[in-house]
Amino acid sequence: MTKPSLEILLAAPRGFCAGVDRAIQIVELALRKYGAPVYVRHEIVHNRYVVESLKRQGAIFVEDLDEVPDGDRPVIFSAHGVPKSVPNEATRRGLFQLDATCPLVTKVHREAEIHLKHGRHVILIGHAGHPEVIGTMGQLPEGTVTLIETAADVAGLSFPPGTLLSYTTQTTLSLDDTAATVAALEARFPDIAAPHRQDICYATTNRQLAVKAVAGSVDAVIVVGAPNSSNSQRLREVAERQGCRQAILIQRAVDIDWGALGPIAKLAITAGASAPDVLVDEVIAAAAERFDVSITHVRSADESVVFNLPRELRDMVPDDSADEGGAAPASAAE
Repeated sequence: MTKPSLEILLAAPRGFCAGVDRAIQIVELALRKYGAPVYVRHEIVHNRYVVESLKRQGAIFVEDLDEVPDGDRPVIFSAHGVPKSVPNEATRRGLFQLDATCPLVTKVHREAEIHLKHGRHVILIGHAGHPEVIGTMGQLPEGTVTLIETAADVAGLSFPPGTLLSYTTQTTLSLDDTAATVAALEARFPDIAAPHRQDICYATTNRQLAVKAVAGSVDAVIVVGAPNSSNSQRLREVAERQGCRQAILIQRAVDIDWGALGPIAKLAITAGASAPDVLVDEVIAAAAERFDVSITHVRSADESVVFNLPRELRDMVPDDSADEGGAAPASAAE
């Protein structure tokens, strides 16, 4: 029986960003150097496949330092960052810490601290309850940072006369939503201090622009990523706003309800920054079982960013695969 034809537009950039790749490498290199177990506070990145793979190698994931026994076993902080209280408690207990916080998240932390040093109240644009937001708010004393989620929240803000204001953002937000929120803030508080550079990270930006390039010309968009991954959820929303009639977020190929997609002739596939490319390959293979597939690669940007590894782990990287700062090249840590 002849299969129907399906053109797949494979959006790029997609999948692992430099911060995610670095975080996964930190866990893998720590396991190689120090042996199992290695403790990781919170999911190192928001992807079940990655987390389960690291568990099989000997990583133990915990939500609180109370779950980490005393001793010399490494405890790793996730790519999303943590409140200051977490490393402070680890230091108090004498735990061996490795920080896998994405450097671009750390940039936001330092930025918020600088605003505070200059006497400014910080308005943080982000999603309540997200680990990155909890980590960023936890850099500052209580009462010195206010969280808002949407442009509509700006109308409800109230500060004493003469309050100096600044804003910063979560790194994985929607470009369009954030622009609207920033515009509302600047309209209401003309003297508000902005970030030195945009806080939404390069990978979030590139993946959203890649989806915009394909979503309007296909019958459906599949985003491979976790439901608790902010950047993956934003990719699905971007596809919908570009006019795609069906945009779905799935963790694995087995989650796709092909019948619900209906008749499709053109499909775009992308992946959130925490999703390894092997999961995209699964989706393509699943599509090939049902369709006569052709693949068109659509690249909207090139990425060559790498981040330094912690000093404790740089001796685990061969000299010919690291730059002068000890940064390891991005790889599919599967």
